[in-house]
Amino acid sequence: MMIGITWYQFFGAVGGMVSVFLIMEYVNEVLYMRKNKVPPHNFGSFPLGLPMIFEFQKAHHNARLNQFCRKKFDEFGARTVRVQALTRRITATIDPENIKAILATQFKDFDLGLRHEQFQPLMGDGVFTLNGDGWFHSRALLRPHFSTEEISRLQSIEKHCQSLFDVIREKSQNEATFDLQDVFFKLTLDTATDMLFGESTDCLSMRIRHHEEGYPSAEEFADAFNTAQKWLLYRTMALRLYFLINPPSYNKACKTCHTFISYYVDRALKYHEKHQEEYDEFGRKKYYFLQELANETNDPVLMRDQAMNILIAGRDTTAGTLSFTFAMLLRNKHVFYKLRKEVLEHFGADTENITFHTLKRCDYLRHVLNEVLRLYPQVPHNFRTATRDTTLPRGGGPDESEPIFIKKGSAVFYDTYSLQRDKEFWGEDAGKFIPERWDETQKTHLWKYIPFNGGPRICLGQQFALTEIGYVVVRILQTFKDIKTTQEFVENPIKEHNTLTLSVSGGVPVNFIEA
Repeated sequence: MMIGITWYQFFGAVGGMVSVFLIMEYVNEVLYMRKNKVPPHNFGSFPLGLPMIFEFQKAHHNARLNQFCRKKFDEFGARTVRVQALTRRITATIDPENIKAILATQFKDFDLGLRHEQFQPLMGDGVFTLNGDGWFHSRALLRPHFSTEEISRLQSIEKHCQSLFDVIREKSQNEATFDLQDVFFKLTLDTATDMLFGESTDCLSMRIRHHEEGYPSAEEFADAFNTAQKWLLYRTMALRLYFLINPPSYNKACKTCHTFISYYVDRALKYHEKHQEEYDEFGRKKYYFLQELANETNDPVLMRDQAMNILIAGRDTTAGTLSFTFAMLLRNKHVFYKLRKEVLEHFGADTENITFHTLKRCDYLRHVLNEVLRLYPQVPHNFRTATRDTTLPRGGGPDESEPIFIKKGSAVFYDTYSLQRDKEFWGEDAGKFIPERWDETQKTHLWKYIPFNGGPRICLGQQFALTEIGYVVVRILQTFKDIKTTQEFVENPIKEHNTLTLSVSGGVPVNFIEA
């Protein structure tokens, strides 16, 4: 006997709850079908869809999650389906018309749903977590900081490139390979903190920043940042049960990240109170994000949250894209040599001709980066939640040409990774790395290519990220004439590591030969 009840009573109660759930699920499905005269395809074992969930988890564990999702759409034989996920049915789509509706033409019908609650312990109230007026205010607050003038300031990136070259030279001396991705994550943490805080972490140069007592080091912050993002992915995957994913290591990591950034917030507010201005080595007024944000608000929590949101985008997406770029160049050496030839013809051997505008005019560089972002979008999967009863334009009926009903509060999953590898849109070679496919006009790819999302929530930092990535690629190709890797890396499929963003599972083994 249990405390106060018998085992029969206990199992009877559990059985009763399961019965109620099944009845409610049946009723909800009947109501859905009545409102949806031409329903989409339905998949997932009923109840709870557990077999597919277990497959999903296994694929994630084996760094094959994106391929699993792509394969499932092929197996479904449909671009829009409904799948069972625990207590919910989720609409999943790779139809460009539906994605356009979700992100743009029916923008007000969808919001981020539970993302704020799922991400709040780390990211707080920022541009990537808020809906409605809060999001609108955050975006308006951040937009001026991504102006063309600020994007064009490449000198600050160059000093970090010099540290990058020192690391590459040192690690390439004995002709053994090293993990370039690890180096890129240090580089982008240095550049992002320089831009955000006015003071770089200097992870590449290994200079130790002595913070005031009680503040974590850059290395401690980076470790905590990675840990927190890992748990954020699990909280996202848990849907409404996100609150069950709350281990001590996650809370500790969030606290470390907040404390680290608060050091710089306090510093920016003190400078602002004293009306002090800082100048860079070129004699210009020093620009950094927190200092400018202090002109708009003196709320330290708001400043911390916005900085955290931008830092995730500024470090991880840039490092991930750089890593996949060189992974592709290592596996496609003819592209490396062709790109290096164009870089030297377009920019020469120094930095004098590298500007925001000349980077955009270097066609083959742009094609290479477009192709990397097509195959490896930094946010491969995303969700929205319906704010009202609404419809999506396609997915119903045998040929998916009819609108489908989306109930208020239901989740819609759109798969950028699978969309950008769809053979109907990109041809039979959709899974291959072919930069030359971008020689044709990009207008034909509208809503079939969305690595920076689309609509009102399109990435504010798109041009900033492309400029930094392009600059780093150009400077590396100017400085080093060849790259080598292991036979294993060339012969085996690339595995992808999913957190909030995408990176190369196992890293990018490389050795550089200086020009």
